[in-house]
Amino acid sequence: MVLIGTTCAEAQTAIRVLGGSQTMTIATGLAGAEPLSVTNVSCRLRYSKQSKISKITVATSCPGQSFDLSVLAINVTRGVAAPEVSLVNGNPASDLITDIPRTGFTNATCTLQFTGSATFEEGNSSEEGNDVHTITYTIQAQ
Repeated sequence: MVLIGTTCAEAQTAIRVLGGSQTMTIATGLAGAEPLSVTNVSCRLRYSKQSKISKITVATSCPGQSFDLSVLAINVTRGVAAPEVSLVNGNPASDLITDIPRTGFTNATCTLQFTGSATFEEGNSSEEGNDVHTITYTIQAQ
């Protein structure tokens, strides 16, 4: 099971997660097969234009992480979605959305597509315990 909590590193008016904390249940993969994955698209990100061309980055904190988790911004109304980001505990923040213009809009949104997966060797949450991610989104000048 992957539990996802979110925080925003900028003023709440600049960037906000809509949809609250999420839970994803991941089954054990099959021996010798591709990882089994589960996808969640229940959260959206709302962000405001800044005084400069901006980007949004994403990072996670999940001590003892057992399972794979990634996020992709889809249905982006302003800016350019970066490729899918693997969320790994301790990794530096990665670009989620780039080239957010500084003019022409007040607020923009995207849907956050989370994908969690486990291989046979990684087991499942009954055996390994739950992964609890605190995911941080930051909007900043590009």
